[in-house]
Amino acid sequence: MPKKVQAAVLYEPGRPMAVEQVDLDGPKAGEVLVRIRATGVCHSDYHVIKGEWSLPLPMVLGHEAAGIVEEVGPGVTMVKPGDHVILNFRAHCGRCYYCNIGRPVLCDGIPTPRWVMFDGTTRLSKGGQPIYHMARVASFAEYAVVPETGAVPVRKDVPFDRAALIGCAVMTGIGAVVNTARVPAGSSVAVIGCGGVGLNVIQGAALVGADPIIAVDILETKLGHAREFGATHTVDASQTDPVAEVRRLTGGGVDYAFEVIGRARTIRQAYELTRPGGMTVVVGMAPEGEELAINALSLPRTEKVVMGCWYGSARPWVDLPKMAELYLAGKIKVDPLISRHYRLEEINAAFEALGRGELKRGVVMFD
Repeated sequence: MPKKVQAAVLYEPGRPMAVEQVDLDGPKAGEVLVRIRATGVCHSDYHVIKGEWSLPLPMVLGHEAAGIVEEVGPGVTMVKPGDHVILNFRAHCGRCYYCNIGRPVLCDGIPTPRWVMFDGTTRLSKGGQPIYHMARVASFAEYAVVPETGAVPVRKDVPFDRAALIGCAVMTGIGAVVNTARVPAGSSVAVIGCGGVGLNVIQGAALVGADPIIAVDILETKLGHAREFGATHTVDASQTDPVAEVRRLTGGGVDYAFEVIGRARTIRQAYELTRPGGMTVVVGMAPEGEELAINALSLPRTEKVVMGCWYGSARPWVDLPKMAELYLAGKIKVDPLISRHYRLEEINAAFEALGRGELKRGVVMFD
């Protein structure tokens, strides 16, 4: 019999999610049932809510989460009931080319889309109608069924709200510096966008010894948060041209520029404030259809590198436990990321606050 669970279901873009009871089937072979304890309010989900990404609906959103394994399906060997896990929203096959070369976030070995299970079906439904799973996670619910590789065990002394944020914002931001760009100590860094992920790019730059670290945003509150996470300089882009100001501060541009908003205009700014021979890293997730124009001749003339970053180029089964260990050792900050805790019935208000720029990260907690 399916389990009855409370979930936030998005039926139509631009409309509030409906918090209601849905049916959740148990795990099949290679799958895990997780009791969700905490899940983050992330801008990627907001893209779907606003209709900027065209995913099939109805859908239970949520991909940044942590919880406890309650049940495993046949053949599962990597986790067991009682394990505390961070949910990995890039569950992978472990067999394809990308998995074999150590780049599992690019896994292309599963032929089904990432809003259904590996077998192409959903575990969520209501009245017989399938409900899709955001990123094969669907954590805006009391329980989730995920692929085995989507539930990464971590130490039980990591608080669930902190573990949830490690699963996306922390991993993506720090990973962009450490895994994607591989920033050497002493490099100059600029970060455009100081939300939850941008703050972690900043602390990743501080972690590797970058200097200076220049934070760019249009909200003074966010620039204040950036200083807390390691920015040495801040630029208010609502008051000054960020390209000119960063060039002035660095004598011509930074070694590494990270764009963490996902807009063509700010990606172009990041490219323009990168020095010749430097790297521009695009971390922000843009709306579908947004196109970027860069002067073609500038690429060979300056030898700049433009690089994309997906989930911090993570190896989730290596890097998520490592991030948890760094947090427990006091090497990285997670506690200050949490602006507010919410209940599931407050989830629409949480996204409204995110849209107003009020949150570093909001976290929905479950009993």
